[in-house]
Amino acid sequence: MAFLSDTLARVKPSATIAVTNKARELAAAGKDVIGLGAGEPDFDTPEHIRDAAKRAIDAGKTRYTAVDGIPELKAAICAKFLRENGLTYTPNQVTVGTGGKQILFNALIATLNKGDEVIIPAPYWVSYPDMVQLAGGTPVEVVATLENNFRITPEQLEAAITPKTKWLIFNSPSNPTGAGYSRAELKGLTDVLMRHPHVWVMSDDMYEHLVFDDFEFTTPAQVEPGLYDRTLTCNGVSKAYAMTGWRIGYAAGPVALIRAMGTIQSQSTSNTCSVSQWAALEALSGPQDFLADWRRVFQGRRDLVVSMLNKATGITCPKPEGAFYVYPDISGCIGKATPAGVVITNDEVFATALLEETGVAVVFGSAFGLSPNFRVSYATSDEVLRDACDRIQRFCASLV
Repeated sequence: MAFLSDTLARVKPSATIAVTNKARELAAAGKDVIGLGAGEPDFDTPEHIRDAAKRAIDAGKTRYTAVDGIPELKAAICAKFLRENGLTYTPNQVTVGTGGKQILFNALIATLNKGDEVIIPAPYWVSYPDMVQLAGGTPVEVVATLENNFRITPEQLEAAITPKTKWLIFNSPSNPTGAGYSRAELKGLTDVLMRHPHVWVMSDDMYEHLVFDDFEFTTPAQVEPGLYDRTLTCNGVSKAYAMTGWRIGYAAGPVALIRAMGTIQSQSTSNTCSVSQWAALEALSGPQDFLADWRRVFQGRRDLVVSMLNKATGITCPKPEGAFYVYPDISGCIGKATPAGVVITNDEVFATALLEETGVAVVFGSAFGLSPNFRVSYATSDEVLRDACDRIQRFCASLV
């Protein structure tokens, strides 16, 4: 009898975490490495949020809380959804988890049975398909190509829906592409979903506040109120508030689903960190003015990286609407060889050779479901980004 569960055969380790760890190992060994793999803002958590956490510690708010969140934070989440998204929820429709990943995982574990299908637009965040498989479901990938600006069409969504479809996982702006759906584009998708009342929507809105130019963020239940009763609207404080390590995600949806997710959490992690919850309360309720400043910084970095990567031989890099990623196409590099004789047969070989020869760590596109591409996180300084893009340009120019 095998000791390890058969479940492990259905999943693979996170490629983004693997690349980040590899970059750290090389740097620790003295290598000159630039890590562009981690999806983590380089800003510090704002002072007023850190101060709220300190006050919570000093006040002794360090004990167990309700499994799915303190009442004060739930109330703040309800206020946030009404203020920013026009969505009305009550506290019993809200759950708080240990990061956005746990929120998604809880929902899938609570709802999926063997044979249930989950539609996942590709390119996708690396964890979506594996979480579906861990929950016993079947991921159904719908590929959005560069020609469609990494957005799926209503026709593609319609074609992917079957009687077994239970969820559509929707992410805009997207990790890894940064592509955002306009209100009109999202309305096209929600019109399809309205024709299929058995399909629920899991909207991952983690990059809501990281949008650029004149792009207007919208979320499915906001665009189509008819989907309200079968939508789980998910968000968190990790990206917008530079709180990745605080591990706070949240979601709102139908009471029965939220209760089921709470049951799962009660038998896994129980409540998330009490101090982090009080910090998240301040994040959602306190000053928001710094968000505009951060957006301007990220937009400048986006423009820098897009400009420089489009000057690299064999690379095409579209300009995304949000998040802090770009997803360049390397079709022009496939089939060429490095000076050391390594033939670039796919994007994983490209990323490996790039790291070994230049010290730039990126995540290969096949991990996200679309090749030949790679993902760059530009959540670092202009100086570092210029250096990294210079190295990528030189690497591409060296291919023959």
